[in-house]
Amino acid sequence: MQTLDHNLIFPHPSSAPDHGLLAIGGDLSVERLLLAYQSGIFPWYSDGDPICWWSPDPRMVFDLQSDEPMRVTKSLKQSQRNKGYIIKENTCFTEVMRHCALVKRQDEAGTWINDDFISSYSRLHELGHAKSIEVFKEDVLVGGLYGIDLPEKKIFCGESMFTLATDASKIALLHLVKSLKSKDYHFIDAQLYNDHLHSLGAIEIDREVFLSYL
Repeated sequence: MQTLDHNLIFPHPSSAPDHGLLAIGGDLSVERLLLAYQSGIFPWYSDGDPICWWSPDPRMVFDLQSDEPMRVTKSLKQSQRNKGYIIKENTCFTEVMRHCALVKRQDEAGTWINDDFISSYSRLHELGHAKSIEVFKEDVLVGGLYGIDLPEKKIFCGESMFTLATDASKIALLHLVKSLKSKDYHFIDAQLYNDHLHSLGAIEIDREVFLSYL
């Protein structure tokens, strides 16, 4: 594991052990974040700890080249029809991030989405690299997600999602899946395995396969 300094350089992502911890340190500058995502690396750490950079093997993705990248249940279809949700894109990026920061996650005491994280990713959004999908109910934001868009690589790096109403985050994800599939994207990067992502249809692929698309 390498300790980063002010130089904009990472170890090769395939050199990380299977659990994925590649390097620590550095900063959350726009330049470093873009280099990281374009290299298949992402930051994830607890507030107050050094910045940790990850490249796990295997990698969790939604395969947008498959016939059914996301599992759409009967109840989700009913929510689409009956809940009166309105889907928007990039209208309140920072607000989506702040909601994601409040999500309670199993086996995690806090959140990695601290003020520095929000500031850096909001800057990425201003520059067109970070995007959000928002779900509204009667003009109230009730769900959404955000991530880093790599259109030249045909990969969207999903970061986090939240929901305050039934299926709202799933509605946001389904919208993203359909939009990216129509643009012939390869993957939505979901980073690390968890049961919720698996239930939605995400699969694990070898790290080298994922990196080959970058």
